[in-house]
Amino acid sequence: MADFQRGWIAANGITFEYLEAGEGPLALCMHGFPDTPFTYRHLLPALADAGFHAVAPFVRGFAPTELPPLRHHVHTSVMVADQIALTQALGGGPDALLVAHDWGAVGAWGALGRAPDLWGRAVIINIPPFDIFGENLGTYSQIKKSFYFWYFQMQRVIEDRIRQDDFAFIRDIWGDWSPGYRADEDMVHIREALADPDHLRVALGYYWGQFDPTRFGSPEWAAEQEAAWGGSAPQPTLYLHGTTDGCHGVSREQIDRVPGYSGPGSEAELIEGVGHFMLVERPKEINERILGWLKRTT
Repeated sequence: MADFQRGWIAANGITFEYLEAGEGPLALCMHGFPDTPFTYRHLLPALADAGFHAVAPFVRGFAPTELPPLRHHVHTSVMVADQIALTQALGGGPDALLVAHDWGAVGAWGALGRAPDLWGRAVIINIPPFDIFGENLGTYSQIKKSFYFWYFQMQRVIEDRIRQDDFAFIRDIWGDWSPGYRADEDMVHIREALADPDHLRVALGYYWGQFDPTRFGSPEWAAEQEAAWGGSAPQPTLYLHGTTDGCHGVSREQIDRVPGYSGPGSEAELIEGVGHFMLVERPKEINERILGWLKRTT
């Protein structure tokens, strides 16, 4: 694995630590849950070789990024604001790239449309635009995949349960979401990022903030989510999704509609036989897909 440089930057009220490689226009790479910037360990050097300053922050709630004052509730609007503030602090612009996965993808769909001058292009992985995401939430197939939304609502016990047996629950989630992939190396970094109870509480706050059973699915909930990350991204965007993603499923028809939510030159691919964590499952192939699209849209 590459020996990454580390940096720190203040944005949206807290100090983020990040991994970085290369020099040039910014390529901001945002991870999700249960994950760390090391999921970008193969892509960061490739982006650096392509002439970018590739930066992957430890997102809000993941050590060693600073704990926020509010540690029990992370709304999607906060994810959007974090990405905007990070890019403003690191130097965005028409040559900048936003790469985002999982919760990072949720924030990216909102940030791209609400601060369009900060990025010229984007790569979004595994979470489609809000309209398509919402189509799937109530289906039986997706409810089974999303059981953890509701499991995490047992707030009096869930923190201890996740830490049991050396974070075995997180290891098993990775196994469901990326079938056949061994996440041993990834788990080392995840345990470090979430070992502190306060950081784990913030990380779970993404789910407590979005999926409160007393409000989830209501018109008020939908309006809040639409305001935070609904709509379109005006930039050219590459969207990638795996056919064996055990976290969120999409149909080929839905994949074909994704470019309609982003700018000219956008593409969407449903990749056969790869799961949620495609960046580490098949890094050479995924890097080539991303870098090839970047060359086509230069």
